[in-house]
Amino acid sequence: MRRNPFDELEDMFDRMSRQLETGDLGEFNAVPVDMQDHGDEYTVVADLPGYAVDDIDLTFADGDLRIDASREEESEETDEDAGTYVHRERSESASRVVRVPDPVVEDEIAATYNNGTLTVTLPKATDEVDGHSIDIN
Repeated sequence: MRRNPFDELEDMFDRMSRQLETGDLGEFNAVPVDMQDHGDEYTVVADLPGYAVDDIDLTFADGDLRIDASREEESEETDEDAGTYVHRERSESASRVVRVPDPVVEDEIAATYNNGTLTVTLPKATDEVDGHSIDIN
């Protein structure tokens, strides 16, 4: 039985897709998020411990909610024996893009940040059109 050479490519694309969806991108620091559908709005909750409000940049464009957080590391070495890092996993920046499945009212997106947790509320756009009266001359 001959092996299909495209099977390996398909497997690779499946793995890459799963990594993008879960944020498991190796060295890249993805922000862990939860997204809930409340019927009339979506709520995205992101864990960003250790960041200040000014460290977080939040944007929405083309159906994507983008969360970028970065902080400057201040290091003061007052002692020569203080040591240097051999291994470090705490990042100074993190990022995540969340695809919102339905259109939202961009002007009404709201966000709060409390104790390392960012909560973003995205009201869904309704298909209902109030309409307007048309005068006949």
